[in-house]
Amino acid sequence: MAVNDSRLDWVLAIAPYRRDAEHLNALFAQNGVEVRRADGLEELAALLEQAPGVLVATQEALNPQVLKAIGRHLVDQPEWSEMPVVILLDRMVPQARVRSELSSVWPRSRQLYYQRPVTALELLSGIQSSLLARLRQRDVRDHIEREIELRRELNHRVKNILSSVSSIFQMTRRRAVSLNEFADDFSGRLAALANVHSAVFQASGEAVEFSRIAELTLSPYRTKGTNRVKFGGSAILLSPEAATTLALCFHELATNALKYGALSKPEGRVSLNWSVSQDEDLTIQWNESGGPPASEPERSGYGTRYIRSALYSLFGTPPSILFRPHGLHCTLTGPLTRVSPKNPKM
Repeated sequence: MAVNDSRLDWVLAIAPYRRDAEHLNALFAQNGVEVRRADGLEELAALLEQAPGVLVATQEALNPQVLKAIGRHLVDQPEWSEMPVVILLDRMVPQARVRSELSSVWPRSRQLYYQRPVTALELLSGIQSSLLARLRQRDVRDHIEREIELRRELNHRVKNILSSVSSIFQMTRRRAVSLNEFADDFSGRLAALANVHSAVFQASGEAVEFSRIAELTLSPYRTKGTNRVKFGGSAILLSPEAATTLALCFHELATNALKYGALSKPEGRVSLNWSVSQDEDLTIQWNESGGPPASEPERSGYGTRYIRSALYSLFGTPPSILFRPHGLHCTLTGPLTRVSPKNPKM
């Protein structure tokens, strides 16, 4: 009955008598269980620090110093941990008395007792069950650590969202000339923010495709029967933060095109393209055509200020925003590593 799960822990064995130690070593080795022996108090302390999965000790090994060393380890275990302790007793020793004594020395410990002579099958079965229980404990530990990590990440993202909403509110309020205009602009920006966060959530918070962000952000500006807004480019995964920033920038460009640029005229067109060079630089281009001539305003509005600030912060390089006679042109080139997740999952 070999234990073949490579994720299982190793066994720490304490057996002062040569025959017992050799028997345990042979038994575990033949059945695929890793075993490490402690032949002295210092070696025992060192091996306990390495967090064994199961401790197996013969009754003769449990002198006061060993009991104390094991007791310290059991007390210092993390909350998720409950290392099983397997005790091999002599046939003539009353198990109840030993159990009572060890329970007083090791309170709330997980103890399993076997009366010698014990069959190999019985002992291996008990060790395997203990190792599997230990594996479940480590699964719980990993789950707890993941939950803590997710809570921290959620807290961080909520703070970022609230900060974004506050910034959008303040900057929209400064430029609004009427309550209705403020309400429309603010609602549109919040909708863009909500859309991209939905995409990030659907992607399990790991990464989201560039094309998905473009689709969510620009599809509201596509009218039935026409295809005035086109977009496409390389297959790229974006981090949640980069996806949010780019979505808000695309929303501002599309809103500006609808109010003052290409989308304000029936014949106007908008194209969004992105590509990655051999040097792993990402280039993003927004081009408008067919609309009224673009002229640089005397005073930059919220959208232009946000795009410049957000893209510079994201890529470490400012975008080029040109107001040309045939339409607005915005382009930016920066390292792909600044916007891609550290460990992308396709």
